[in-house]
Amino acid sequence: MTESSTSKLLNGDTCHRTANGKKAVRNGFVKNHCIFRQQQLQKYRRPNEKSHHVSRNAALYNKPFMESFEETPLLVAVLTYMGYGILTIFGYLRDFLRDWKIEKCHIAREREEQKDFVPLYQDFENFYTRNLYMRIRDNWNRPISSVPGARMDLVERVTPDYNWTFEHTGKVNKDVINMGSYNYLGFAENTGMCADAATEATLQYGVGVTSTRQEMGNLDKHEELENLVASFLGVEASMVFGMGFATNSMNIPALTGKGCLILSDELNHASLVLGARLSGSTIRVFKHNNMQSLEKLLRDAIVHGQPRTHRPWKKILILVEGIYSMEGSIVRLPEVIALKKKYKAYLYLDEAHSIGALGPRGRGVVDYFGLDPRDVDIMMGTFTKSFGAAGGYIGGKKELIDYLRAHSHSAVYAASMSPPVAQQIITSMKCIMGEDGTNLGLDRLRQLSENTTYFRRRLQELGFIIYGNEASPVVPLMLYMPAKIGAFGREMLKRNIGTVVVGFPATPIIESRARFCVSAAHTRGMLDTALNAINEVGDLLQLKYSRHGRQSPLEEATSFLESLE
Repeated sequence: MTESSTSKLLNGDTCHRTANGKKAVRNGFVKNHCIFRQQQLQKYRRPNEKSHHVSRNAALYNKPFMESFEETPLLVAVLTYMGYGILTIFGYLRDFLRDWKIEKCHIAREREEQKDFVPLYQDFENFYTRNLYMRIRDNWNRPISSVPGARMDLVERVTPDYNWTFEHTGKVNKDVINMGSYNYLGFAENTGMCADAATEATLQYGVGVTSTRQEMGNLDKHEELENLVASFLGVEASMVFGMGFATNSMNIPALTGKGCLILSDELNHASLVLGARLSGSTIRVFKHNNMQSLEKLLRDAIVHGQPRTHRPWKKILILVEGIYSMEGSIVRLPEVIALKKKYKAYLYLDEAHSIGALGPRGRGVVDYFGLDPRDVDIMMGTFTKSFGAAGGYIGGKKELIDYLRAHSHSAVYAASMSPPVAQQIITSMKCIMGEDGTNLGLDRLRQLSENTTYFRRRLQELGFIIYGNEASPVVPLMLYMPAKIGAFGREMLKRNIGTVVVGFPATPIIESRARFCVSAAHTRGMLDTALNAINEVGDLLQLKYSRHGRQSPLEEATSFLESLE
């Protein structure tokens, strides 16, 4: 094999043979955490098409940039594929039994008198739902009967037909530790200043507006909120919407159209993907957080122009997210901005998960890297996570916002944001900004950062493979095998821990995971309780796949005793 095929990464960096007693992975190379420092670069690569590349533009960063994507062990990958293969074979067998009426089929089917119609339900497309998802469906859609804060109450349910239907038992599981909600700053609560302010707004304005902003639905609360959001982001103007998903899917088509080019990260959220498709623009996808891939697409777009005619593109729009909610990774924003300026493109930044959760002032990934908000053309985010509310916003230049007020489908056709929701956002945002006269906002930001660092470090010490950036409160823990998806969720609930498990097609087929979301509302005791449960379940299900960073039993005991002090 040549040097380029064995020891070089795509960006020209070299992966060296193991030395100094380090344990090599199966191909003989050491793959470390991705560490970005001003003076030191450690190389890292993910396998095959999912490679991660370390940029050499260290001067663009003002702090270490560390991300971890440990390679899937070969044996685990093989067993995972075998697991899906076995499930698929049994799925076809069960479909055969259903066709012959030997096994009852609960899924929707066409009536016999409609057999000559075009099928409404595609049986084969529902194969995964029937035969794989239904086996572990009890891990999702669990009804909650309390505020989804740091702790919550879950309604107990049972299934008489293997997860096709559920029945409530009338019992409630009390004080389940919530490790799955996006309650990053702990504002999802029914007491305190936010709840009091929302109650007052409900009494004054009611719950619904029953009109659009352009007709009779423009309240003073909406304008107050938009001015506050613009001040919070450091931009000229902003506009708020009642639904976060529609903020992307309905506004991107207003910004681009035929003759425009959209460059989208391969792991972008479904709302960004839908908005790009609805726009009618040409879409090209670059590898996740890979600046070499993005620059190649930008260069080709400038050189070749539009297909067939080779005319210049009317507009080139780059779509990225602040924190990627399935990977826990943070966008390499300094490098994206540098490329955007170099090739005269526009940048659309989705801060749904990063706004309020990153940066010393909680103002998102721009604040985290210490960048100028004016370098981002369209700043988008949602209020459903850090602010404990609903809806989304777009911020930028005044000309941009004025244009969207007239052309956005969300502005023209959607009902206005509910007044108590707007008030919840106003109160929580003022708290983060310190305009409430207290340090509560800064304390929550500091607590979230400390909890994130502690939780990630302890999981790595226990021997689990976790993905993402060290500063990301989204913490994916790799499960891999399909049978372990349902088993992990059920075993954690037995220990009174509520978790979110994710599998194919939301993730690559061999990268099923549990996704934890750390909150400022979590106490150290709650995190230790969750970590102890994760440790027990990890041993039970043999989930400790990591080949580095794992502590010995003596070190684990010492760390546990130190955490109690």
